[in-house]
This record gives sequence, C-alpha cells and structure tokens, in this order.
Amino acid sequence: MPDTEAILAELARLSSADLPTRGGRTLAYVHDPGLPGLDDLATAAHAAFARVNALDMTVFPSVVQLENDVVSFAARLLGGDAATRGSFTSGGTESILLAVKAARDHARAVRGVTEPELVVPDTAHVAFRKAARYLGLRLVTVPTDPVSCTPDPADLAAALTDRTALVAVSAPSYAHGVLDPVAETAAAAAERGVWCHVDACVGGMVLPFLRRLGRDLPDFDLSVPGVCSLSVDLHKYGFADKGASVVLYRDAELRRHQYFASAEWPGYPVVNPTAQGSRSAGPLAAAWAVVRRLGEEGYTGLVATAVRATEEIAAGVGAVPGLRVVGSPVATLLCVASEEADPLHVADEMRARGWFVQPQLSFGAHRRNLHLTVTPATAPQVPALLADLAESVRAAAALPSPNPDPALAAAVAGLDADALSAEELAQVMASIGVDPEKGALPSRMAPLLALLDAAPLPLRERFLTEFVGLLFSGSGA
Repeated sequence: MPDTEAILAELARLSSADLPTRGGRTLAYVHDPGLPGLDDLATAAHAAFARVNALDMTVFPSVVQLENDVVSFAARLLGGDAATRGSFTSGGTESILLAVKAARDHARAVRGVTEPELVVPDTAHVAFRKAARYLGLRLVTVPTDPVSCTPDPADLAAALTDRTALVAVSAPSYAHGVLDPVAETAAAAAERGVWCHVDACVGGMVLPFLRRLGRDLPDFDLSVPGVCSLSVDLHKYGFADKGASVVLYRDAELRRHQYFASAEWPGYPVVNPTAQGSRSAGPLAAAWAVVRRLGEEGYTGLVATAVRATEEIAAGVGAVPGLRVVGSPVATLLCVASEEADPLHVADEMRARGWFVQPQLSFGAHRRNLHLTVTPATAPQVPALLADLAESVRAAAALPSPNPDPALAAAVAGLDADALSAEELAQVMASIGVDPEKGALPSRMAPLLALLDAAPLPLRERFLTEFVGLLFSGSGA
C-alpha cells in the first residue's frame, strides 16, 4: 500500500504537465485573484465541509445557512429584492440547464406550450445548446453583427413565437466580451409573456463593481423589467474554487419549476433543488468563505485591477501590426483578431512562450480569433504578455498556413458525420499528427484546429466526440 507521501508525489508528477492555474499566464479556464492567503482559506473551508452531503439539508442544516448567505449576496449585487430566490449550483452550465428547465416547465404549465423553443443569439454560450439537447427544446439562433458581435434586438423580438419558452442574452458574451441588448430583449419577451434569462456567468461578479468604480453601463440584471432569471458564477470573478455558481429567479414561484420532487418509490422522499443528488458541501463552504473574506470592497479592488489590465492589453494589442480587438468589450474579456498571422499559429507560439490564449474557430460571420480572460494576477504580467504576443505574431506570420491540404479538406467535407467509420476517423486523425491508438495530442494544435475549422459543423462535433473518447479510454496504468 503506497504511503501518503508517495501518493502526493504521484499527483504532483501528473500535474506537472498542466498549465499553471496561478500566476496570470493562463488566460482561460482559471481565475486568479493574485491575493496571498485566499487559496488557503478556500482550501480549509472546502476541507471542513467536504464530507457534508448537501442532498438532505434536514440532516445538515449548515447547508441551508451557507447557501442562503451566498444566494443573498448574489441577489443584492444583481438587482434582486426581497422576493428574489436562487440556488447554489456546480457551475454556469448547471445554472443555465436549471434556468432552461424551469422556463420550459413554466411555459408548459402556464402557457400550455408543448413544443418549446429556446431563442438565443448565435454568440450565446454553448451551455444553452446543451440544455436544448438535454431538455428537448428546439433551438432558434439569431445571427449577430460581425463587427459589434451583438444581436439586433428587433431580430430577437421577431424570433419570439407562441412556442418560445425562453429567450437568453449575455452580460457579457464569453466569446467576445460584449454586452447583449438586455433591456430591449426583456421588454419584448415580457410583452409576449416569454421568460427572459440573462447569462451573467462571467460578468455578474464584475459589472456591478464596475458601476461602483464609476463606469456607465446599461442595465443588465434582475432590476430590468422582464428579466426572470440570471446565472452568475462565483468560481470565475468571484474567485471561489471551481464548482460554484448561482442561478437567481425573480421570485419563488418561478424557482419552483426548477425543483425535482418525487415520492413515487418505497425509499425516502426526494426533493432535489438542482440537477445533482448527493453533492459535497465543500465548494459551497469555500465560496461562502471567499465571499465573506472579500466582500464588496474587496471585489471592487480586484475588478479595478483586472479592468485596468484589460484596458492596457487592449491598447497594446492595437499597437501590434495585424492585431485588433474585436467588438467593444465591456469588462475583462478580450477577443483579438489577427490579420497578418493565423490566430491558431499565434496561440501555439504563445504557448511555446509560456502563455495560454484560447483559439476560437470561425462560426457564421465570425472569423478565427483569440480569446483572453484577464484576471488581477495578469496585471503585473502585461508588459511581458504584450512583448511575447508581438513576437508570437511575427513568428506565426513566417509559418505556412495551418489549413489542411485542399484535397484532404474536400475529402473531409464529403464525410457523413453519422456514418463515419472508425477507419475513416483514424485516417483523418493520423493526417494531422494524432495517434488514434494513444489519443496523444500533437505538439502544435494549429493543424488539428484548422482541420476542425474546415469541417462542416456536424463533423466538427463528431471529431471532437471521438477524439475525447480516445483520451478518456478508461485504460490507465
């Protein structure tokens, strides 16, 4: 039996190939406040409640107090009032799934909708597409302007029908960091009796503090008439550990449609506020502790630091030949277009220099680009980031196109996503340097991503599914 030190050493070895979660050089997936001691607090709080099962709050009443405190903080911050209710969830995807489920069931119960639809801009987070597939809603997407990256509110209003269960907008959108027309969309939804959801998973813990700093922003939260629900992640700019989000509802009646309850079995009576049954209270306790430690004053300071860094990066991007910021970002997310060098090569070059910037593929009128999530920890790194970005663009411009050979692209485009065989998939994978037997990643991701970009959307999704299936084979040592 391995001892404790050996097990921890093995974990350290496994994590040595991971990108750093602290230090401000990984500009996606992680959110680093750059505050000494905050991680230790979150870890201690998580450990204290790791074995508390939030499934039954009558057995563990501490869960009720912790969740009420966290939800109340989010509600006060985001335009809620005494009637506002909410739930703590595992992340933005679950918060969105629950809001869509509640809206679907509300439309069924109140308006008699039997073939529900979900209306979103084409820039809405993919979690809405996931919710539509899981929950049986027809997805209706509204194109966004390729310059502003926002939808025309008139187009969103025109997409609403008697079958619309929910319309969703972003504050801001993840891909481009821009603010959708929340007030106009909510007004159109209210006029038709349609549920309006605001996805503030990224911005919910940023935009309110920007206002405290004097920034003039359009209304976007539960204070907007017609907004029925809102999602906000505490594990993003709330700087809690992963597994921490909140979904808010205008009142208890709307939230009721989120719950699942059943007494139709011989075991204990079941009521699940969220999609999960048994769940550790560790993430909730960690989020509660971080929120208590920072408070509104602490968050205001962290947001000020992150926004200043974002503005410095945006200005620096504009000074690099061939780079530009896409749209008009309102907070801490940047989308960067690269005209002289392929963005996929730029991402690889940045990774070789110790940075992770997230490549985004083309979609509709939107071209390939790079996404940057800027946190307070990035602030002292801005000069180095901009220097390496300029150098990466120059290096990438000298490389051949990562796009697949035209013959390969044509062959891939002719494949049937539903009938794709294992042999065909293996051939395509091998052509871009992926070992189908091992599922190993190529040293540079640009050829793989360029092939995905050239493939029709159904094939993109099939390739992604099969590739991840290769990685998670369940055949570890």
